[in-house]
Amino acid sequence: MQLDFDKRIQNATKAIRDVFSRPATTTVLVLGSGFERTLADMQIVKELSYSAIPGFPVTTVQGHAGKLLLCNLSKDPQRQVFVLSGRFHFYEGHTLQEVTLPIRVLHHLGVKHVILTNASGGIRKDLEVGDCMVIRDHINLMESSPLRGPNLDEYGSRFPDMSEVYDAALRLQAFQIAEQVGVSLKEGVYIGVVGPQYETPAEIQMFRAMGADAVGMSTVPEAIVARHQGMRVLGFSIIANKASGLTDKPLSHDEVVTNVGRATADLGKVICEILTTL
Repeated sequence: MQLDFDKRIQNATKAIRDVFSRPATTTVLVLGSGFERTLADMQIVKELSYSAIPGFPVTTVQGHAGKLLLCNLSKDPQRQVFVLSGRFHFYEGHTLQEVTLPIRVLHHLGVKHVILTNASGGIRKDLEVGDCMVIRDHINLMESSPLRGPNLDEYGSRFPDMSEVYDAALRLQAFQIAEQVGVSLKEGVYIGVVGPQYETPAEIQMFRAMGADAVGMSTVPEAIVARHQGMRVLGFSIIANKASGLTDKPLSHDEVVTNVGRATADLGKVICEILTTL
């Protein structure tokens, strides 16, 4: 199993390298549902559909384009960044190893910094729709770990430390940049769940008691694998809706994509400024 998965990583790495050669970047930005507008301040240099990468699943969710992009930053055209425009989800039927395959592959391509974004439901009462939250920590309720099974020793330790999944220095930098560009950021704990059904009001009450501020169906596996490989991680949630039981409106994915699209302009400014420093 370990050899098969390692071969899958190697094959995907080769396919990407054949198209992108040796890109001048050590950073990947992972876009969540509705985050395409984050690309407004970037110029796409090359793109590759996930379907053209051996071993990559195909994303099936609205708001996830399913492409690996290499972009130049408009503010600093000499700087490039990989963008995973769309991600895979556990609820689509993929294994957690498949969900995190792109992070494994990009590590092979020299990526050392991972910026994760997601749409989430606001649990903490002061989190309003459209707010941008820096992820300080997470709670994993996704039934398992992407590290389950034989350890890939060449990637990281069997028992990796998770005391600081989301890099403290990068979080501080995000707040400093946000202040400079006039964007308000909040901070909190993200809880990752399986989905795809939205949570019940009782579950949200439980999550609040556990210390969660926002809830979503992604990010946690990618963050775990990135840290397993020694990568620096920064995470952002846009509050796309109030969590179940905190609003009278029924929750829908269309609403999530719409609300995230409206809020990405401000967060995009912060992310692009951070990218110029990495």
